[in-house]
Amino acid sequence: MLPRSETVGEQGFRAPQVCRLVGITYRQLDYWARTGLLQPSLKTARGSGSQRLYAFGDVVQLKVVKRLLDAGMSLKKIRQAIGILRVQLQSARPLVDVTLLSDGQTIYAAHSSQEVVDVFRRGQGVFGIAVGPVQKELEGEIHALWAEEEEAAQAKEVGV
Repeated sequence: MLPRSETVGEQGFRAPQVCRLVGITYRQLDYWARTGLLQPSLKTARGSGSQRLYAFGDVVQLKVVKRLLDAGMSLKKIRQAIGILRVQLQSARPLVDVTLLSDGQTIYAAHSSQEVVDVFRRGQGVFGIAVGPVQKELEGEIHALWAEEEEAAQAKEVGV
């Protein structure tokens, strides 16, 4: 078990924890990493038996991808949008620094309230995923996960 003295942002997360926090299967996570959609920034898997280690920002991005999928976006379009954003923002973690909007067909990145207004003026109904609240929600889920892991470890020590 990893030390809990670190803040959520400094903590590394193993694949089973990431799957639980994001709400995806290990198979999805593995596929996304192998195909380059979003790879762990702390430690990549190097063959059988090795483990990936994801940073908090990686988990935030994965949760945003999951929300886009839940909203009806195809993985192909999400992959294209991430690629475009990486180039435009010159960032390895493009989903952390923007608010995403979608009409179910297209993904829009808003860097300011003016851009959001421009999207709405086109008359297309869109939904927003503000990354800040996703980060806060994820921090709460991580603390709950840590508490459950601590309880399980203590129960195991007692022999319950």
